[in-house]
Amino acid sequence: MENFRYLKPAAIDKALSLKKELGSKARFLLGGTDLFIQMDKGFVVPETVIDLKGIDELKGIEKKDGYVYVGARVTWTQLIESDLIRKEFPALWEASDIVASVGVRNTGTLVGNICNAVPSLEGGSPLLAYNAAVLVKSSQGEREIPAADFFTGVKKTALADDEMVTGVKIPVKNGKFGEVYVKMGRYEGEDLAQAGVAVVVDDKNNYRIALNAVAPTPVRAEKAEALLSGKKLDESLAEKAAELALESISPISDIRSSKEYRLHMCRVMVKRALMASVSRMETGKPALNTRLI
Repeated sequence: MENFRYLKPAAIDKALSLKKELGSKARFLLGGTDLFIQMDKGFVVPETVIDLKGIDELKGIEKKDGYVYVGARVTWTQLIESDLIRKEFPALWEASDIVASVGVRNTGTLVGNICNAVPSLEGGSPLLAYNAAVLVKSSQGEREIPAADFFTGVKKTALADDEMVTGVKIPVKNGKFGEVYVKMGRYEGEDLAQAGVAVVVDDKNNYRIALNAVAPTPVRAEKAEALLSGKKLDESLAEKAAELALESISPISDIRSSKEYRLHMCRVMVKRALMASVSRMETGKPALNTRLI
């Protein structure tokens, strides 16, 4: 790893001022579980690392005005330990609980995960399924980027060079709902997803389906959602929707899986996630973290 200058500002405005001054030569640091690996391998060589962990404004999970706000400093472990996340956003809770290892979950963050923007990221598909927004700030002001527009390619986002993600904003659902996150990995324990599926359904038979690790960015299965819209789910309809969901993805073959296996398993995962989401809404079962594949 190359030598670098380390700075730890105590306020957002100071961090943004430093980033504006240093530009692409500086990188923001949250948990470091992705950044330091990239630096160690020489993929990223910043002259300066700006540590955001001293900024209290980036802490916390708050429910306000119909939304839940998750600050940039919130770790995966804090999401898992949050009764609010477990109750309001079970798919995000399930995704958080199977990220990497305990050590990574204790330091890594949801915001760092989405900013890294690798295709296998666990946070992307739940946020897409929730119609969440990414909260962004620069020295020029603030803006919100819909999660659907935030990911622009492999390890690429809609962030400008002088911008910082301060958190995410997730709308709270009204009425009954059910949701699931399903991850396919090669083994128990720390492993990147071969494929991931997040499904959200409500009592008006609105369905949202998002997938990760099977396209350059997380994607919504919009054709499958349209097929399901307003309809009571049964096994036959779930199978048709799962088949249609494959039109939204473009998996590759790599060291973790073949393209063909990913396609086959996404069909299985979408169907089971749909059935499980409806069952959770209607009966409360299966319990969270029940293995579906």
